[in-house]
Amino acid sequence: MFLRGWTMQPIVMRLLGSLDDREFEHWLDHVRRFERALTNDNALLLKFWLHLPEAEFRKRVKAGKKDSSTVWRSGKHDKRIYDKYDQARELMECAIRKTSSGHSPWQLVESTDSRFCNLTVAEKILESLTRRLAQHNHSNEAGPTPVVTTAPSTIDPLTVLDKVDLSRTLPREEYSKELDQWKSKLFRQASKAMERGLSTVMVFEGWDAAGKGGIIRRLTQAMDATLYRVVPIGVPTEEELAHHYLWRFWRQLPRAGHVTIFDRSWYGRVLVERVEGFASELEWSRAYPEINDFEEQLVEHGIVLLKFWLQVDADEQLRRFKDREATPFKQFKITPEDWRNRGRWNDYELAANEMISRTSTEYARWHLIAANDKRWARVEVLKTVCRALTAANKRSKAR
Repeated sequence: MFLRGWTMQPIVMRLLGSLDDREFEHWLDHVRRFERALTNDNALLLKFWLHLPEAEFRKRVKAGKKDSSTVWRSGKHDKRIYDKYDQARELMECAIRKTSSGHSPWQLVESTDSRFCNLTVAEKILESLTRRLAQHNHSNEAGPTPVVTTAPSTIDPLTVLDKVDLSRTLPREEYSKELDQWKSKLFRQASKAMERGLSTVMVFEGWDAAGKGGIIRRLTQAMDATLYRVVPIGVPTEEELAHHYLWRFWRQLPRAGHVTIFDRSWYGRVLVERVEGFASELEWSRAYPEINDFEEQLVEHGIVLLKFWLQVDADEQLRRFKDREATPFKQFKITPEDWRNRGRWNDYELAANEMISRTSTEYARWHLIAANDKRWARVEVLKTVCRALTAANKRSKAR
């Protein structure tokens, strides 16, 4: 249960003038998409708008100010609405109209009489739960829901990753010099971002043995240990499975000025879960716009979002697998699961190409890193991160 939900915040911000009409509409778009993602994931979403006529509202606010036992109930929202009731009512009506849909309608309840209000809300909750349970039982009797097939992709499955020039190399002598140079710059820029409250999220995806761990180690060596957190993503826990798939990533986002590095990420929905059949076609196909909306919200909040795909070819991956098996201190890195995944190279390549094509946006584009040469890949990622933080720090200073 949410006491005042996500719809109220844009109303108050618009009332205060911190959002203009276009931004208010844009925020409501996010609300609609968020609610759609919840209901697509089979959540029963019940929204109640408890209406008070103006005279009754003003009467209660005044009474609350005089009564010491209830004065704590009059929050900032109430005061702002009290001062600008007509404008607030128009904004509320607009928000209700634009965020009420067939899958998540607003239920307006007259609340002048508290007993009538409480009973009405309880009846509607009971009615909705009863109806949902009946639908669930009926669907179980009818057998499994048929898979909804998406239209065939018009994307050439080889065009995106094939463009990565895997011949890029960096000689060892140049590597040491450039590595030190860019690590030093990263330390300075990450420290500036901390001072200015700019958060950073880095996402690393790519083939098994592509070098994600090595790159992440070089990044963290260049930052104060109190600034960053590395989040390795594996099989979801029971608690995580009980929530929407994006929940476990929302809760790991960094606070102001800090850095979160995801070793694998929410893109598992359209990669491993798609290829291995852990998500239905309906589930992973609708994940593309859900992910784009999630990332758009991060960027609009001011987070520096960097997404890296580390590309190696099949021959280089095979060489690294064999090297891991032959080297005692690397043997823990290679498992039967890695070999099994390698056997589905073409399936993963198709999924990765579609993922990059459909989720590389102007606000959160993919950086495709040639990783056949580990030295080149490490320096290229460091450069990209440094340049992004430098640009973000300059924008922040200009504001």
